[in-house]
Amino acid sequence: MLTQTLSTRSSQLKNDLPRVAIVGIGNEFNGDDAAGVLVARRLSTRECSADASHVLVIEAGQAPENITGELRRFQPQVVLLIDAAQMDAVPGDIAWIPWETTSGMSASSHSLPLSMLARYLTLEFDCSVHLLGIQPVQNEVNASVSAPVHAAVDEILQTLCQALFQPLSVS
Repeated sequence: MLTQTLSTRSSQLKNDLPRVAIVGIGNEFNGDDAAGVLVARRLSTRECSADASHVLVIEAGQAPENITGELRRFQPQVVLLIDAAQMDAVPGDIAWIPWETTSGMSASSHSLPLSMLARYLTLEFDCSVHLLGIQPVQNEVNASVSAPVHAAVDEILQTLCQALFQPLSVS
């Protein structure tokens, strides 16, 4: 009886979790610009995300606007965009960037400014949108991802796994 009660309570808690879409953005053939894509790719293959119906992980690549159909089906409450961003910071630094300030970012490899995408998502899905930037070392064609950006990807993966996928405790 106790096991059944705990199982029911755990299911209820899982149903109460916000629906989070994690969108990795960037060009995997342009060195550190691959940061967001690497986060999404590695997160989707992690054991921690195996049974997480409240989380959708998407590798959006260079055209994140092309994944809106997938988001529509999922109906997220929170969208987390992850991308390499020129922030004039130390290579590998991770920072929250207000998406409203990204309309003038010229170092982007995307076809649509992230501010336009974020505005669309907030209006269309009535969700909150957050942008997590990773300071690149370089974005040269056919370059490898730098060590500082790899370290940042690892840090983000660890944090997301702990925040979104840890077993729920019932007290």
